[in-house]
Amino acid sequence: MATGWVAALKLVPWGDVIEATPQILQAAKKLLGTTQKGNADAAAGALEGGSGGEPAMPVALQLQHLRDRVAQLVREQQESAVLIQSLAEQNAQVVRAVEVLRQRQQRLTVAAGILAAACTGLLVWVLRQ
Repeated sequence: MATGWVAALKLVPWGDVIEATPQILQAAKKLLGTTQKGNADAAAGALEGGSGGEPAMPVALQLQHLRDRVAQLVREQQESAVLIQSLAEQNAQVVRAVEVLRQRQQRLTVAAGILAAACTGLLVWVLRQ
């Protein structure tokens, strides 16, 4: 079962993933900043639109509903941006951890090869004695 994971991990272009991680994190931070900065603009833009027909309910009530809806959308957008930033940071941590594990695995493979060569040499030496 571990062989399947190793094969899957070998297929991942880790160099590309590591190179893209800072850009993903930067984009998430930019999204969060844009979301927080543009809240007032988004609310004003949503309330400016109007219909040409006769309103079914009073304009003040429609306006209040629109304000409530915009406030709800702004909260959801902020929560989404925070979540995306959190996920990007977690992804960066995972990528760093996987890179450390990959390096350790390479060192362990080299050490195992050296140990195997030493054991083989020792066995040959014992058999010649």
